[in-house]
Amino acid sequence: MMTMSMTGYGRKVLHMDDASVTVEIRTLNHRFLDISIKLPAALLFIEDKIKKIIRSKFSRGRIEVAIEITGSSIVQKKVEIDWYLLDQYMEKINIAKDRYGLAGELPVSILTTLPDIFTVEEEKQQSETNDALLTSVEQACEQVLDMRKNEGSFLFQDLMKRMSTVEDIVILLQTRRTLVIEEYRKRIKVRVEEQLEGHTLIDPARIHQEIVLLAERGDITEEITRLFSHIEHFRASIQKNDAIGRKLDFITQEMHREVNTIGSKSTDVKLSEWSVTLKGEIEKIKEQVQNIE
Repeated sequence: MMTMSMTGYGRKVLHMDDASVTVEIRTLNHRFLDISIKLPAALLFIEDKIKKIIRSKFSRGRIEVAIEITGSSIVQKKVEIDWYLLDQYMEKINIAKDRYGLAGELPVSILTTLPDIFTVEEEKQQSETNDALLTSVEQACEQVLDMRKNEGSFLFQDLMKRMSTVEDIVILLQTRRTLVIEEYRKRIKVRVEEQLEGHTLIDPARIHQEIVLLAERGDITEEITRLFSHIEHFRASIQKNDAIGRKLDFITQEMHREVNTIGSKSTDVKLSEWSVTLKGEIEKIKEQVQNIE
């Protein structure tokens, strides 16, 4: 069993020469896997690799990754000159001078005005630097996973306890169901007899049939059966090593629907009270399920 929460936090600081790289990862509840990465320009080249790591570690939730560099840049920059292009510029300038009889020396500053002559490039990182950065991301992910596992363990215990409470209430409903049906039939029979008092032409078999039909409308047998099935399904699902949050959410929605039906059918005070209590407990389960991956 490995129930995973969707909330967690991890932080790793990597020291590289005169620079420090801080990796922070926060995870929050989300219906799907939503990845947000904030990187300094110097590290944009590893964004895809970071996303690949995140997808391998998490199945669901909003994953916020923030990487910050302090101190010297870990990426060295260099200026490149397009000599071939500059030769062409100079050649054309000299041709223009001869053609139009222009005199004087060209200032060096003119070079900065010529398009595409100078480019600033970032030197590619050495492989060990890349590995160190990505390893820090993985280590921060592991911290997040540990926190999610610990919280998931508490969620598992709480949900199993609450599901036992739900089962106890459903058993009470089932126990009282037979008594309620019989009392309901008696009340209907008394009312029918009062309405038909003095009318001897009414078929007793027809009266009995109508009583049975009316009683069945208030019968909650099917709802109770489905609730027991949902409880069993919930317990089996929560123990799977998988992203089961959405599945558990669906099961609790179905349980909520059955309890609403029971409440609408109930004409018994006790059944009504228990169905309200049951509904409240399922609402609490549903809230907790929202935190499960």
